[in-house]
Amino acid sequence: MLSTRLSWPLLLAFPLAAAADAPRVAVDIPPVQSLVATVLGEHGEPALFIRPGASPHGYSLRPSEAKALDDADLVVWVSNDLTPWLEGPIDNLASDARHIELIKAPGTQVLEYRDGATFALGDSDGHGHDHSHGHEHSHDHEHSHDHDHEHEHEHEHEHEHEHEHEHEHDNQHAHDHGHSHEGTNPHAWLSPENARQWLGAIAEQLSELDPDNADDYRANAEQGQQALVELEVRLDQRLAKHHDTRYVVFHDAYQYFEEAFDVPAAGAISLGDASAPSPARIEALQTLVREENIQCVFSEPQFNAQLVESVFGDTAVYTGVLDPLGVGLPLDASLYPALLEQIADEIERCGQTS
Repeated sequence: MLSTRLSWPLLLAFPLAAAADAPRVAVDIPPVQSLVATVLGEHGEPALFIRPGASPHGYSLRPSEAKALDDADLVVWVSNDLTPWLEGPIDNLASDARHIELIKAPGTQVLEYRDGATFALGDSDGHGHDHSHGHEHSHDHEHSHDHDHEHEHEHEHEHEHEHEHEHEHDNQHAHDHGHSHEGTNPHAWLSPENARQWLGAIAEQLSELDPDNADDYRANAEQGQQALVELEVRLDQRLAKHHDTRYVVFHDAYQYFEEAFDVPAAGAISLGDASAPSPARIEALQTLVREENIQCVFSEPQFNAQLVESVFGDTAVYTGVLDPLGVGLPLDASLYPALLEQIADEIERCGQTS
């Protein structure tokens, strides 16, 4: 697939002189780091404050990562819904920095989590392959976010967890506290359309912080946006034969990708991304496999693959790996397009198993 990715690395070929006083940028996850690196070009390198491979839903900052926040002129993260523990560290360590919560950027498509172990087959939300049906972020989402926050201590009773605080970063519990199966689905970076919007928002913030290099930031963002348009066309062509591919994901993290390319998942194993499914959920998924000709089930590298085996070990479905974060990919501007290609590869492989 390397030949299909050449347009993106060309962004790094701009003859830009690195500036000693370029804005220092701290970011949450590798896909966001990739987008910021695209806009910065040769003017700097964003610092990642959640280590690669870790779940962003619950995390304890190491000293070097806390320092990246403390040193930052600009902090870029996806959403408080993705990292509910992050509000305190940002307030305490990066209060003087500019902040971009990307899911609130103008033009961002925002989707809601899907209910239940199984999803409606045919499309991801009942509207077909139509990019316009997702709602753009507006002031109404502020109310929605507050509403979601009210539910943070009410959901997932089946796990028998009670979460009393946000800032004790227990990786097995804190992520469930903020990663409800209701409300806003924060995995919005898996929409290339959202990524295009975010490149522009990042460029504007960097341009205000560093006016001398504003033209470079905006040019890099425009080049990145065009590269994403081309990438989306290629992936649309590759996945055109796989709209009816039937697969189950580990948790409901891929809805934005499914929506962009009309490759809807049939269900999710886990209510949260590290929580064990209930017996009723397991039974519903096993019934789905039998009755709906499920071809594949996907685990994730961040979590225990034995959970997948415990649910589907006695079935004939193909078992693969989908990864929303790009674990193992180079931590640079090439990661974001490579991540989308990687997800497409797995769905394409799944479709070829029947």
